[in-house]
Amino acid sequence: MNGIKYKLKVIECDTYESLSKNAAMMIVQQIAEKPDSVLGLSTGGTPVGMYKELIKLYRSNQVNFEKVRTFNLDEYVGLDRYHPQSYHQYMYQHLFKHVNLPENQRFIPLGDMDLIESEVNDYEEKILKNGGIDLQILGIGENGHIGFNEPFTPFNQSVHTVKLAESTRRANAKYFSSIEEVPRIAITMGIDTIMRSQKIVLLISGNRKKEAFQKLMSSHISEEFPASILRLHRDVTVIVDQDALFESSNQRQSSLLK
Repeated sequence: MNGIKYKLKVIECDTYESLSKNAAMMIVQQIAEKPDSVLGLSTGGTPVGMYKELIKLYRSNQVNFEKVRTFNLDEYVGLDRYHPQSYHQYMYQHLFKHVNLPENQRFIPLGDMDLIESEVNDYEEKILKNGGIDLQILGIGENGHIGFNEPFTPFNQSVHTVKLAESTRRANAKYFSSIEEVPRIAITMGIDTIMRSQKIVLLISGNRKKEAFQKLMSSHISEEFPASILRLHRDVTVIVDQDALFESSNQRQSSLLK
């Protein structure tokens, strides 16, 4: 990391649907420029619309995933790949079963407890062997986490396991029957792994992410707010919807996209 702060490119969208379409088109453009692109993918509520748009674009022959390779950011530790709340199942349901991305070109960390130690090293090595991430999709937590890199994660961290913050577990409890079922540990790409991506697209949606967006746009870079490190990356695009925008219009970085 060179210590140079770069200006984040921000696309303001009037709706979540517009955010999703913009994000999907950035992926389509990346694949058009490089058909064998390595994509870093994320899960959670925010990218669902993006995946729906990608499926539409695939069905209308506007994108071809045949040569693409994908690496997901993270997975819960303690959930095998067939658990309904695993990120393996999330990706299968929201994208993989709908497009022509070969199964052997999809990579997601294994959350099996007995494999986790070797998976930490193996996953980082797989990313490196595939040439690194060309375009990484990120979301942001209310506490500024990217991937499952919680506050005070070292910026030089590669793939690792992490104890999830209670705020993260509460935010994810809506996908489980109760918060007690939400795993306490995850495996995630580290911040250093993410920062080695050629391009990064950060999706921010909803009123609950307003404060996180505001902190991101400040100049202070600290491990206390992991997403702040993105200001040291030369090619980051933030796509934010109206609900997540803070109120001060003079701080907005681009015109509103309809």
